Amino acid sequence: MNNIKLWDKTPFFDENINQPEPFLKPYIKDGAKSAVIVCPGGAYRDLAEHEGHPVALWLNSIGITAFVLTYRLAPYTEKAITGDILRAVRVVRSNAENFGIKKNKIGVLGFSAGGHLASSAAVHFSDFVFPKTDDTDNESSRPDAAILCYPVISPDSGMCHGDSFKNLLGEKFGDEKLMNYYSNEKAVKPDTPPCFLWHTGGDDGVPPENSLEFAKGLQKNKIPYEIHIYAGGRHGMGLAQNLKGENTFRIEKWTESCEEWLKSIDFI
Repeated sequence: MNNIKLWDKTPFFDENINQPEPFLKPYIKDGAKSAVIVCPGGAYRDLAEHEGHPVALWLNSIGITAFVLTYRLAPYTEKAITGDILRAVRVVRSNAENFGIKKNKIGVLGFSAGGHLASSAAVHFSDFVFPKTDDTDNESSRPDAAILCYPVISPDSGMCHGDSFKNLLGEKFGDEKLMNYYSNEKAVKPDTPPCFLWHTGGDDGVPPENSLEFAKGLQKNKIPYEIHIYAGGRHGMGLAQNLKGENTFRIEKWTESCEEWLKSIDFI
């Protein structure tokens, strides 16, 4: 199946920026009833390849259709970037019958800054960002599950990954209202979907406090969640498979734990 553009005419697209229009790369799994949109990380500056294609293949292996999202990056800023993930959920949901999946089994999965984007879908899904463009925008952008892998969550002191928020907000970095809005641990609400989080204790780039603070928000709002903090381990481990010469501290087991969690919430 060919790549799927999110819009016929992309809002706020700038032909002078050397980036493609946002799109989904589909990995259709025959017989799958659920789908997950994958958001690779890269500090809102790049898209990490090892957090895209291999992750989609893993999702296929456990019976899930996957879509890898190529979303806009700096110098695009928060409105365009957040709009891309919200539209991606709507596009998949509006075409659920064509993909053979159920409308109520569409999840998001993100790593690092992609984890921030996925968490934004989980907490800001009711925000349109753009004016309605077509019937696809009649669909809900609320994901039915969120998988957050060593996610960037908050710009608060002590756990902020500065590059991610500087790239996301551009010249508006430091704006109190926007910084608070994108402190996603503060935006969890009673209809936030169930979440699975994992982080490594040795992550110096994006400290595990990001996941812990988001989990506090989930707990406060009585949202079902599961969280794993692994001893040691660096940032950006992706699937954490076949890392020769590295002590992964059982981190590679996160995929098994996640699969079991997805079964427990009847997602697969």
